[in-house]
Amino acid sequence: MNTYLSIVNNMDFNALLHEKAEFINHTLAQFLASQQINSELKETLKYTLGTPGKRVRSALVLWCCELLSGQINRNAEIAAAAIEMVHTYSLVHDDLPAMDDDDLRRGFPTCHKAFDEATAILTGDALLTLAFEILAKEVDEPTIAVKLIGQLAQDAGPGGMIAGQMADLRAENGRGSQELLEYIHTNKTAKMFRCAAVMGAICGGAAKQQIDSLSEYGLKIGLGFQIADDILDVNASSEQLGKTVGKDAKAAKCTYPAVVGIEKARELEQKLADEAVAVLEPFGKKADTLRQLAMGLLERTK
Repeated sequence: MNTYLSIVNNMDFNALLHEKAEFINHTLAQFLASQQINSELKETLKYTLGTPGKRVRSALVLWCCELLSGQINRNAEIAAAAIEMVHTYSLVHDDLPAMDDDDLRRGFPTCHKAFDEATAILTGDALLTLAFEILAKEVDEPTIAVKLIGQLAQDAGPGGMIAGQMADLRAENGRGSQELLEYIHTNKTAKMFRCAAVMGAICGGAAKQQIDSLSEYGLKIGLGFQIADDILDVNASSEQLGKTVGKDAKAAKCTYPAVVGIEKARELEQKLADEAVAVLEPFGKKADTLRQLAMGLLERTK
């Protein structure tokens, strides 16, 4: 077991994550309040962004900015809100009948159940485009805005999350391999964690080597996060997760428990967390919160 695990105080870390989540919730509410949006659509945006998510990706943006600059700046706040909007859009569309067809998300009815299917599609579209609008309009330096927009488009688009989602759909009811699993999970999930880390680094004025290190860290914790998700779908309850469990097996999805088994999946999850912690060595003690995040994800129950 990694030596860092013994120094992680889960209660303290959970309090840190909760504090960041509350900060991000407030930022998202401010952005929505400032937008001139059709009242019915604004209601659906408030609903989807207002359900109680963990905000891990957006917290990672803030923590990476803090690591490099010593504080959260306004650009990091904007980047954190943008990545949360893109993540939420992906969940709204993922829950649709044509995709994973789920009725529950974060303990609440999914958008297409609370409203209707067409509204859910448009809500997802609105979140995605609004994310890029706030990056373009609100970030105070054009060069930083372009870098942030480029990173988010790269990792959320056809070379990242969308590619992973497409491969995930095509892999249903097929014989999965560990190679295919890694491709799906790296693209579908890990690249958005990389995106969060890199966006935070950009906002913090990172040098290229620092960006490369945090990029690798993000990929490793993102892949570990998805392995944990796969395990929870087998072992946890719907009440714990706030979404329907057992759907992966029912849909014959390509998951780590299905392909390599639960124990091997847990070993891989631990290995990725250890490797993520090792990547942070050049940052010294300033990166302890990111070390706690890597190890804390192993203890997820929801």
